[in-house]
Amino acid sequence: MLYAIISEDVANSLEIRIKTRPVHIERLEILKSEGRLVLAGPHPAIDAMDPGTAGFSGSLIIAEFPSLEDAQAWADADPYYETGVYAKVTVKPFKKVLP
Repeated sequence: MLYAIISEDVANSLEIRIKTRPVHIERLEILKSEGRLVLAGPHPAIDAMDPGTAGFSGSLIIAEFPSLEDAQAWADADPYYETGVYAKVTVKPFKKVLP
């Protein structure tokens, strides 16, 4: 089943995000190579594709996992969560309708 992993950043997370990004992306690449990643990306803190020093306010990942518990465990092990980039992470079942 698909699950949405909705994360909210702490204030001023950009520096930690930049340092932690390579290992965060490495985990996403594994999901992608397994054909389980639907989409992933950050929410810019301002209305711009490149928010510059404004940074990001959170992230969204939609991926396939065997269960909600597996999706939650994967989210809990995210380097962004472990290093304090994320203040809050919500994992919910997701039903893709379109496209």
